[in-house]
Amino acid sequence: MGSLTNQILISMPHMTDPYFSKAVVFVCEHNKEGAMGMIINKQFQAPDLKELFEKLYIGDDTIHSLVNDIFFGGPVLLERGIVLHDATYKSEGTINISDNISMTSQQHVLKELQRRPDIPFKLMLGHSGWSQGQLEREIENGDWLMQNTTQDFIFNVNPEQMWQQAIGSLGMDLGPSLGISGQA
Repeated sequence: MGSLTNQILISMPHMTDPYFSKAVVFVCEHNKEGAMGMIINKQFQAPDLKELFEKLYIGDDTIHSLVNDIFFGGPVLLERGIVLHDATYKSEGTINISDNISMTSQQHVLKELQRRPDIPFKLMLGHSGWSQGQLEREIENGDWLMQNTTQDFIFNVNPEQMWQQAIGSLGMDLGPSLGISGQA
């Protein structure tokens, strides 16, 4: 299997894990050592974060204003923020994932990007990780479907519609069979 970097993983309906049920994961890195990605379709609930951010970032209105737009990237290092953004923005520490998408983990990036409405971005807390061969086994098991993606899909599709849109774009109709798994 080649690298899955810059593709999305779409969880199959039989995955009931609270983190990955109906998840769409953007793969940021995939090599022989393992994989790292971010769930791009699950937003945190604002009331829980508002209180936390008021304590952590006292007097920082820029950070407070982002509370409604923070995504759950995954269960690994949940306390760490990563900004997934258009690759036209570059800063110290920026890592290019593709020609169109990069990520940066410095806090100053948020303030800069808020002043640049032309550059789409998502603030992620945490990420998803797989050890060597783990993701490949999960794909072979039928837990994930893989698909190429676009910058438009990542930044502009309503997060609540991403999973259904991604599944539908593969020509799958999961209506009556939702939640039933099998093997052909």
